[in-house]
Amino acid sequence: MQIVRELGGYTLGRSDLVRRAMSKKKAAVMEKERKNFVYGNEEEGVPGCINNGIDEKTANHIYDEMIDFARYAFNKSHAAAYAIVAYETAYLKYYYPVEFMAALMTSVIDNPTKVAEYILTSRRMGIHILPPDVNEGQRDFSVSNGKIRYALSAIKSIGRSVIDSLVEEREKNGLFMSIKDFVNRMLGKELNKRTVENLIKSGAMDSLDGTRRQKIEVFASIMDQATRDKKQSIEGQLSLFDFVEEEQKEAFEVHFPNIPEFDRQVMLAFEKEVLGIYISGHPLEDDEELLKKNVTAVTSDFIVEEENGQTKVRDGSRATIGGMITGKTVKITKTNQIMAFVTLEDLVGTVEVLVFPKSYEKYKVYLEEDKKVFIQGRVSSSDEAQGKLICENVIPFESIQKELWIQFLDLYEYRQKEEQLFQLLDPLDGNDSVCIYLKSSRQYKKLPPSRNICATQQIVKNLKEKFGEKNVKLVEKPIENV
Repeated sequence: MQIVRELGGYTLGRSDLVRRAMSKKKAAVMEKERKNFVYGNEEEGVPGCINNGIDEKTANHIYDEMIDFARYAFNKSHAAAYAIVAYETAYLKYYYPVEFMAALMTSVIDNPTKVAEYILTSRRMGIHILPPDVNEGQRDFSVSNGKIRYALSAIKSIGRSVIDSLVEEREKNGLFMSIKDFVNRMLGKELNKRTVENLIKSGAMDSLDGTRRQKIEVFASIMDQATRDKKQSIEGQLSLFDFVEEEQKEAFEVHFPNIPEFDRQVMLAFEKEVLGIYISGHPLEDDEELLKKNVTAVTSDFIVEEENGQTKVRDGSRATIGGMITGKTVKITKTNQIMAFVTLEDLVGTVEVLVFPKSYEKYKVYLEEDKKVFIQGRVSSSDEAQGKLICENVIPFESIQKELWIQFLDLYEYRQKEEQLFQLLDPLDGNDSVCIYLKSSRQYKKLPPSRNICATQQIVKNLKEKFGEKNVKLVEKPIENV
C-alpha cells in the first residue's frame, strides 16, 4: 500500500483495493492495475510513477517484484504466529488425535462438506466415528472411549436450545430409557415431531429399544398421546387410564410393530438427509481404493477457499473426478439441443458438472442417478462459492478393466480345487479376466476369455471365504487421465 501511494500517487482507499487484489491472488486485476501504477489514470485521479519522475523500466520492475511477493509471502510477525500455531496443532494432532479431530469438526460444524472431509481423514487415521446419541452425545463433537461422537447440534431442523434442554434433562434426571420416556420428559421443551423424526433417522435414538424403522412407525402416536395426557393433567381431568391397575397398564402401552429394519441404503439416505453426510457408512466406501487410484481431484477441491478466494483446482485445468451421480437437471438450449447439470458426489462432498449437448448425447446412458462414474473435463472456477467441471468424458465404474487373481500353493492344489473354482465362476459371466498364480513355482496363467466374470466386491468376498483371505486379490486397471 505504501509503495503504490508514494510512487504511483494512489489514495489510501485505492491502495487498499490493490492490497485486496494481491491478497486474493487476482492476477487479472493486478495486471490491469499495472497500467495505472506505471502510466497513471487521469480519469480516476492516479498520477502514476512516470508522472512522479520514475522511469517506465524501473516502475515495471517494482511492480513485478510486488506480483512475485503476492504469489506467497507475508510479514515476519505473521510467519512467526503461523509457526507457533503449526507447532501447537501438530503437537495436539500427534498426542491427542481424537480430541483434535473432534475439535476440528466442531469448528466447521455448519459446513457439511468440511465435516465430511475431516471424517474421512479421521477414518484414515483409524479413528471411529459414532452416530449422534441422545444418551451420550453433546451439543458439539465429543470424545467417547477413544472414538468421536457426532454432534447433536449438527442434526438438521433441531435448534440449539432443544439440544441444551436435552443434555440438561439427561444430566439432571438420568439416561432416557425408551422413546416414550424421552418424549414424556422432553415435551414442552420445543420438542416437535420433526425433531424426533430427525433424531431417529440420524441414529441418535439407536441406544433406545426398537429399530429405527419401528421407532419411525410409532413416534407420532406416542407424541400425540403424551400431548393429550399433558393437556388433561393441566385441566385436572381424569381418564380411564388413571383407574387401571399397574399390571393392566401394559396393555395400553404403544408396542413396536413386528417389521424388519430399513435396508442399509435407506438408512444411509436418511443419514444424508438429516446430517448432510453419511455416518454409518457410505455408498462409495467399497470403491475408495478405485477412486484414490484414478481421480486427480476431489469435490472439496472445487470450493473457493476463504484465505485466498481461489479453488485448489485452477480455472481451465484438466481434472478427473469420480463418484456417484445424485442429481441431474436437463435443459433445452437456444438451438433446441439437450444439455444437463449433473451433481456428482464423492466421499467428501458434491460438485456440479456441466454437460453440453455433444457430450450429453454421447454419454447420457451413464448420466443417471445412482450411477457410479468417473468424469474427465475442464475446470471452470470464478468468484462463485464453488467451481464446476465441464464434462469431456464419462467412464462408468463397471467398464474399468479388472483382473481377479487367485493364488494356489502349487499345480497339485490347483488341480484339486479347479472344479470347485469353476462351479463358483461359471454363473458370473462378465468382462473381467481371471488369473491363476502358483506360489511355489511363481507361475501364472490367465484363463481364456470364456472364463471371464463380473468381479464384484461380493464375489471377491465369497472367494476369499473359500480359498483364503490372502489368496484372492482384485486388481483394477487405472483409467487414462486427461
